This record gives sequence, C-alpha cells and structure tokens, in this order.
Amino acid sequence: MQLSEIFWEEGFVRIIGKGDKQRLVPIGGKALKQLKIYINEVRVHQTIQKGFEDFVFLNRRGKSLTRVMIFTIIKQLAEKIGLEKSISPHTFRHSFATHLVEGGADLRAVQEMLGHESITTTEIYTHLDRSFLKQVIMDHHPWSKK
Repeated sequence: MQLSEIFWEEGFVRIIGKGDKQRLVPIGGKALKQLKIYINEVRVHQTIQKGFEDFVFLNRRGKSLTRVMIFTIIKQLAEKIGLEKSISPHTFRHSFATHLVEGGADLRAVQEMLGHESITTTEIYTHLDRSFLKQVIMDHHPWSKK
C-alpha cells in the first residue's frame, strides 16, 4: 500500500492487483484512524530508504514489507495469541468477503472489491453456509411468506 494511493477524504484505497489491474476499495473510518496513528506516531520515527518514501508499511531497514514478511508477522501474531488454526493474509481476505456476503452485501459489490473477473469465483470464494442460504430464501422469497 502506498501513501499516494490512500484517498483519505473519500475513504478509498487504490489497489493494484494481479495483472496490474487497478480498483478502488472502500476503507472504513476505524482503519483510516489507525493508519493515521501509525503514520504520525510510528512511521515518522523510522529512517526511510530512498525510493521507499511512498510505502505505508516499512520494515526495520526502512524498506517496504515483503509478502514473506507479512506472512511471517501474521503467523507470529497467531502464535502469540494461541491461535491453533493456520492463517495467512488470504484468510483475512476470505473472512472479509464471507462477512460481507453473510451480512447481506450485494455479491456484485463483493466481486468488485475482490477484483474477481467472474461472479462464479466470488461465489466459490465466499462458500456460504447452508443455514445462511436457507435464511435468505425464508426472508426474501415470496412463497416463504405467510
């Protein structure tokens, strides 16, 4: 994530995904608040290497975090809290999508945020549990109304 790709007032972050595809993804007020705290209270004390000034998250050497380091940080934090399940950055992405869909979000909106070409990929990705699907039918299908 780069500082220049955060649109603070609008509440969006520009993400560059696979194949250099760009999309705008909403970012909530709580996340923006925590980003500001990190930038203004933590990052300002780091020596930033030339060429890495625009990166939000930096390692101890003042360079951007690598994918491997992000995996390592997540694994260490999971161990620290005693989480026995294996998690990765993808776990957060999956949980994000699942929570949105289970909360009633439009599948097309979730598809857009995840950057999926096909809605089928989004449907598989979120793997909704059967009780949720049954509840959707009961809540929204006209024949289920009494």
